[in-house]
Amino acid sequence: MSFVVLNGHGSDIAQAVYETVLFDAEGQVDRLTLFDFGTLPAGRPRVRQFVISGTACDGLGRVLFNGAETCEAEALGPAACASDLRLETRAGIEVIG
Repeated sequence: MSFVVLNGHGSDIAQAVYETVLFDAEGQVDRLTLFDFGTLPAGRPRVRQFVISGTACDGLGRVLFNGAETCEAEALGPAACASDLRLETRAGIEVIG
């Protein structure tokens, strides 16, 4: 899976890890996992890719971002990874959070 991430805050996020739930095409939970987006510099887009072993893209129906497992953003505080989170998709897989 590929994500384009833009930190819209005025300061860098040193590390952002999200608890993520993957649902299959029938709506059943496929797995609960952590996506580590790493460092997110302020105002600069980054592409992050994750390999989901044993699951083809056409087998996924939805991705749910449950919340931030880790958020290191010294100038912004731990809520920075949850505030103003905007999710969009260009694929047939629904992304919610």
